[in-house]
Amino acid sequence: MMTNYGNRLTQGQFSFLPDLTDEQIKAQVQYALDHGWALGVEYTDDPHPRNTYWEMYGMPMFDLADAAGVLMEINNCRKTFPNHYVRVTAFDSTRGVESLRMSFIVNRPDDEPGFKLERQELAGRRIAYTTRSYAAQKPEGERYS
Repeated sequence: MMTNYGNRLTQGQFSFLPDLTDEQIKAQVQYALDHGWALGVEYTDDPHPRNTYWEMYGMPMFDLADAAGVLMEINNCRKTFPNHYVRVTAFDSTRGVESLRMSFIVNRPDDEPGFKLERQELAGRRIAYTTRSYAAQKPEGERYS
């Protein structure tokens, strides 16, 4: 059984594990590079599960061979957006389309307020649920300060 201690955001790989160290991040990035996948660094302050398009930090990295370059970009993003979620994505284009192969979070805000689930009763005894982020109640840029 998996338990989410501390109500941490669980998106992407490794989300139930403690935060990855830079050495572990570098190893994952090198794995992606060894497979020829393009890497990107993204950030957001609205990590709603349906918000799949985060802001891109810099350009996608297609032709890198060394994980140190990607780690430098990750650290620059962390410094620029210390109170945002930052993730690394790896895309595979071998089938002619960019297919996501790997995604994991490398930075989190100190306080993660979580989500609330709103239940709505509809006609015919149907029930609908809506997920809302507590952080999104504040304006963009002020959510994790």
